Amino acid sequence: MNQFKTFILMLILTGILMYIGSFYGKEGMIIALGISVLTNFITYFFSDKIVLAQYQAQDVPENSRLYRIVDNLAKRDGIPTPRVCVVEESSPNAFATGRDPNHAAVCATTGILNILNDDELEGVIAHELSHVKHRDILVSTICAGMCGAITLIFRFAFIFLGSRDRNGGCGTIIGLLIGSLAATIIQLWISRTREYMADKSGAELCGKPWALANALEKLALGIEQNPMTQSTPETRNMFILNPVSIAANLFSTHPPIEDRIKKLRSMKV
Repeated sequence: MNQFKTFILMLILTGILMYIGSFYGKEGMIIALGISVLTNFITYFFSDKIVLAQYQAQDVPENSRLYRIVDNLAKRDGIPTPRVCVVEESSPNAFATGRDPNHAAVCATTGILNILNDDELEGVIAHELSHVKHRDILVSTICAGMCGAITLIFRFAFIFLGSRDRNGGCGTIIGLLIGSLAATIIQLWISRTREYMADKSGAELCGKPWALANALEKLALGIEQNPMTQSTPETRNMFILNPVSIAANLFSTHPPIEDRIKKLRSMKV
């Protein structure tokens, strides 16, 4: 059901993008649709390479602790072992990227490797492999790309219409603002929903929901003490926890950490 809801919301996002484009006439709708197609094409084929390069991720040897955990869990879950990378970063965190299980990578920072034991690290990796198996990163990245396109069109309209007619363009700008806000809310809902899903399926995969709960507690404390300075707003939804701040608010990309931990501790596998 959650997968179906996500699909419907992505269709709505496309509709919002075309609705905003319609303010420029039929040509605007075509341009907006073209932007959506181009954004999704780039995301589908290049998002993993872009993110790995951005964080300077390095492949780990096959005899490393991280590779062994990823490989064991991937085989247990019946998916290909993804590329396994480490990011030289003291802030503890992890993320997955890639369009499907055959083109995926799981990355962990050096910080997370230093503070988690094997059971806790298994919980985190199982969570990330769930994202890989269900193509969550692709979905989230496409949503982010579409919302970015919507925001770009809105900013252009604000500048263009504002310079031409401060009064006549007011209604148009309000309509564009409502569309942009709706797109952002949908993107955040999709991101939070899929985090809950990955927690649940990850806990079931490793068979240790308590270990993932313990890991989240340690990560939350570690991020509060040492946030990741090199992260960008466009990629923060990819991490298991927001790498800058774990404080929950209306525009958080992740669900409240306390709620995630509570759900995990109540699980029985």
